[in-house]
Amino acid sequence: MHTAYIVAATRTAGGRSNGRLKDWHPADLAGKVLNRLVAQTGVDPDAIDDVILGCVSQAGEQSNNIARYSVLASGLPESVPATSVDRQCGSSQQAVHFAAQAVMTGTMDIVFAAGVESMTRVPMGTPVKGAMELGLGGPMSPGIQARYPGVKFSQFRGAETIARKHGLTKEMLDRFSYDSHRKAIAATQGGKFEAEILPIEITTATGEADLHRVDEGIRFSVTLEGIQNVKLLEEGGLLTAAVSSQICDGAAGVVVVNENGLKRLGIEPLARIHHMTVAGGDPVIGLEAPLEATRRALAKAGMSVDQIDLYEVNEAFAPIPLAWLKALDADPARLNIHGGAISLGHPLGASGAKLMTTLIYALRDRGKRWGLQTMCEGGGQTNVTIIEAL
Repeated sequence: MHTAYIVAATRTAGGRSNGRLKDWHPADLAGKVLNRLVAQTGVDPDAIDDVILGCVSQAGEQSNNIARYSVLASGLPESVPATSVDRQCGSSQQAVHFAAQAVMTGTMDIVFAAGVESMTRVPMGTPVKGAMELGLGGPMSPGIQARYPGVKFSQFRGAETIARKHGLTKEMLDRFSYDSHRKAIAATQGGKFEAEILPIEITTATGEADLHRVDEGIRFSVTLEGIQNVKLLEEGGLLTAAVSSQICDGAAGVVVVNENGLKRLGIEPLARIHHMTVAGGDPVIGLEAPLEATRRALAKAGMSVDQIDLYEVNEAFAPIPLAWLKALDADPARLNIHGGAISLGHPLGASGAKLMTTLIYALRDRGKRWGLQTMCEGGGQTNVTIIEAL
């Protein structure tokens, strides 16, 4: 069995809904990431065995195998194949897993794993809403309805349930959101994202050319009081928009290789993929799967959470990482040290590769060794990846 290494990683800065990346077709945005990965590695494009790209809303501009269209929009030759993956929010983390599994078996040596989502140009839920508007059916089959009678799968409802189940208060959720922004501000102002972010050419609202290189969702004037005063999403609830991930446009990617790929590229790896777990859980609560899956992953890897230097737990909603911390008895100081989706945005299909990129650079910047990434995913699933920075 071969070893899977990551030799390059990059991401765009996040763009707000109808913000600075609104004019970018998602295939072109992902194509820019692919080009950057080629430049980072110096790889001969003919040596790329596959491109695996995550995307959630595969409709409209993200339809017809967005991975292949991203290759065609890039500088890569037509001979480079590509396929699209949908594991909901974990789509590009799953792309990394598939790439790693391919190079570990030796069937491939160099694979690009990436993700893209333009939530401005292809709004969340478009595949279902578009079909329903045409009079076609939705995903809730009679068999599913018989198994879950009267249930409507809702991530919002799942987040509320998790908050109450784990004894979280609104004050705790608000404080977590505030801390996410403060960490993202510190990371941005401290230049922590500069090496990982691919500047993207844009035209501003005033018609001027500019480079998009700062995550647009960060609220640099954030105050705890301001977050506390955001309206509840439902009366008597705990969640507000301020403690939820931001709609976001963006793309990210990594290059995964084995020993043969390392020799062909002649470069040093950034990290080694140590362990991968994927798991399912309760689809009604929906977002709690990372808790048990992390326990399982650590057990399989023969590690304890105390051995992990940094954690990236996606901030889909504040209750998820908070419940994860509590369930794992993990160190809050190691969690999402540069902020997360609440402050930086959650470009759905791109978020897995985005978090992996940030985790790799954060580990190397701090001289740390072990990192763990996990994400809750629609339908009650999750991916867990443990990496070793090199």
